[in-house]
Amino acid sequence: MLKFITDGMLGKLTRWLRLLGYDVEYANDVDDKKLMAMAKKKKRILLTQDLELFQRATARGADTFLVEGRTEAERLACMAEKYGFLLEIDVNVSRCPKCNTEIRSVAKDAVVKKVQEATFKFYEEFWECPKCGQIYWQGAHWKRIVKTLEEAKKILDAKH
Repeated sequence: MLKFITDGMLGKLTRWLRLLGYDVEYANDVDDKKLMAMAKKKKRILLTQDLELFQRATARGADTFLVEGRTEAERLACMAEKYGFLLEIDVNVSRCPKCNTEIRSVAKDAVVKKVQEATFKFYEEFWECPKCGQIYWQGAHWKRIVKTLEEAKKILDAKH
């Protein structure tokens, strides 16, 4: 399974990749030199939009990828093209967008006191992060998630 490390410019992409099930360490508070060392030591692919960092990391032997695109859909298409992954969310392998831990399905009754009453009433499926306790469900935001993934697929299809 691919493992990534992202720089501070790619916080949103980090969350997207975690939703898709990828192990992504977000290193927004370290300098470039330490970031390159972390990527090599932890055997993670360094993702960046910083051309200078990409060039230096590549020259120093780090597995690095220059992520292109202005929108999240463009960045996701770029990643899918390079690494051949599907632009589909499978909640059985998704990771917590906040802390990178694998989320797990939980019984509806287990979240009764952890979500708002309306959320509990209208949704049947919930997932929880065992590390940070964040609860997830396919709420109103889910349509935007699907739309972004569909846009990314169209971009990818147009390239082939």
